[in-house]
Amino acid sequence: MKVLKFFLSAIGVLIIIILLAIATMVTTMDKTPYKNMPYYADWKASIERVEPDSTQKPGDLRMGWAKVNITPDVPMSMAGYGNRRGKPFIAVHDSVFIRTMVIDNGSTRVALVTGDLLLIPPTVSEAVKEKLKGKTLGFEQIFFGATHTHNSVGGWGTGISGLFFSGKFDQAIVDRLSEAIIRSIELAQSDLSPSQIRYSEAIDTTDIRNRLVGEKGEVDPEIRSVIVTRADGRRAILSSYAAHSTILQSKNMVLSRDYPGVLVDSLENGHYDFAMYMAGAVGSMGPIEMGANDDEEMKNQAYGVQSAILAADTLTASYDLVPIKSLTLPLPMREPSPRLTMGLVLRPWAFKKAFGDFPIFVKALRIGNILMVGMPCDFSGELVAGLDAYAKTKGLNLIVTSFNGGYIGYITHDKYFNLDLYETKTMSWYGPYNGAYLQEVIKDIIDKLS
Repeated sequence: MKVLKFFLSAIGVLIIIILLAIATMVTTMDKTPYKNMPYYADWKASIERVEPDSTQKPGDLRMGWAKVNITPDVPMSMAGYGNRRGKPFIAVHDSVFIRTMVIDNGSTRVALVTGDLLLIPPTVSEAVKEKLKGKTLGFEQIFFGATHTHNSVGGWGTGISGLFFSGKFDQAIVDRLSEAIIRSIELAQSDLSPSQIRYSEAIDTTDIRNRLVGEKGEVDPEIRSVIVTRADGRRAILSSYAAHSTILQSKNMVLSRDYPGVLVDSLENGHYDFAMYMAGAVGSMGPIEMGANDDEEMKNQAYGVQSAILAADTLTASYDLVPIKSLTLPLPMREPSPRLTMGLVLRPWAFKKAFGDFPIFVKALRIGNILMVGMPCDFSGELVAGLDAYAKTKGLNLIVTSFNGGYIGYITHDKYFNLDLYETKTMSWYGPYNGAYLQEVIKDIIDKLS
């Protein structure tokens, strides 16, 4: 009997200890309206300090480009789908690259960098920042993007989450990727030539769907492109579209750029000398998987997007004398609180332990009448239409991209916040009202740079 009492007492103590441990890690969500939060005031103060774009002088445009192969020599962890747990790829379907375009107008030089990666990992962007110290082109002048392929190099993620989405962390991989970015910038800078630049916009409603709520929601059907023609006759294009790069399924364990790779290769096959792709506002946006297998689906998706791009590639106004302004600003946010259930969330310290703690920022780049805004998230395509229209009232063509070198999860329309779905629960990490908040952030940037 004494032994039984002792055992029951020990079990009770253990239960109390477990409950106390859970209490230190779990809480309820803060739902204070964002305009009443300190981070909102911090953002307003930060954007107010930015000098207006009228201070920037237009100058003769020169542009150059380059790509660096980042395909591993041996199988390694692949990043993308959580159910893979970072397993290595078994074959190379097509090589993966870092692609860079450098733009210079005599007084300002910037670089557009995109990787055939799930995203530009915070570990890598931090390493690039360190490697750029003391160089003429700094981190603030780099605009990052990614193709968002779910079948590329992993090993760059930290914390518990890294084991699921990118495999075990490997510093050598971070070093290799950051060095490839630096090398691509250096090669592009050595290739500068007098150039003209223009904006092109295509509509493709047949290759995109709302994967969050289906026909109840909206899509962002625009393919937005920057087209360059150099004095030496060479042409380049950077295109951005919102359909997720998830044609290749999680069971397909091959290294690949997914449909953006097929698109870029096809554009370079007789249409352009160089092509780049940046994932747009991919949150809630999926591709149309039409075909008998993954390869056929990738080709069909890429063909549809390319057809729209080429149909819109008309001789719109080109410019060789343009102002350039780049912007990298801290993005204040609510403390992270990822959901465990629809009512309970992890405390911020537990989140940072599991996911890592990296700077959060927004990037913007104006080149003439083109304004690119890079967000640190899967930014929802449902949030773009109003921003696009607003930018046009200011004389700007807006390109919103995701994966700018930081990452805060998914940002969806606030009306979906209480849906128990992957994007709105599992990958929504920073509490409510962020759809409205980040739309306001982008509007503030449009106002400041117009």
